[in-house]
Amino acid sequence: MAETMVKICGLQDVEVLKSMVHLPLDYIGFIFAPSRRRVSAERAAQLMAELVNWQAGKAPRAAGVFVNPELAELGELLSIVPLDVIQLHGQESVSFCIEVKQAFPQVKVWKALSVADKDRNKAEDVYSNFESYASVVDALLLDTYDPGQSGGSGRTFAWDELPAYQEIAARYGLPLFVAGGLHPGNVGELLEGYAPDGVDVSSGVESDGSKDIVKMTAFVERVKQS
Repeated sequence: MAETMVKICGLQDVEVLKSMVHLPLDYIGFIFAPSRRRVSAERAAQLMAELVNWQAGKAPRAAGVFVNPELAELGELLSIVPLDVIQLHGQESVSFCIEVKQAFPQVKVWKALSVADKDRNKAEDVYSNFESYASVVDALLLDTYDPGQSGGSGRTFAWDELPAYQEIAARYGLPLFVAGGLHPGNVGELLEGYAPDGVDVSSGVESDGSKDIVKMTAFVERVKQS
């Protein structure tokens, strides 16, 4: 079985990133959409410059999180920040995902979809669209549906729905990441029960709104030792 990939998202501080160089991460994430974790292109470029100092084997790849961007916005940002991944976390259509892939062939395109924890109609709607996205992107990410924001809710969704999504992703040979409410205390349950291809964490490794190296270390160790 392939090792579960880890992505830590919402990085903003150079000193925090320097403290993480010993962690065997697969991806780091910068948020360019409206959020308290939002960073400028210039700050993200500064952060990426630190990746050459990574000590835990191969440096993680960098993903940028966007919500309903314009192609011109993506092009301008990529001219400053050499991202490896564009993660679309809004209501972007399948056709827009195709446009992004064609416009920027040097980067991978991930699509995040939100799964409701209680609203079954919403969950079924996401499932019906899942295969359409799976046929055009490079990876998929499931997050918890929140009517007030695109991700970052700090809540888990109903993990028992994962196998159906995993079956579709596997059919297309795509990695499927799970986000939403993960932290060092519950990621083991997710791994043992569902063995996702990757996990994505942000608020679950923070203390008082800032990334906590103790929590990040505990999270990564829990994933990589499973």
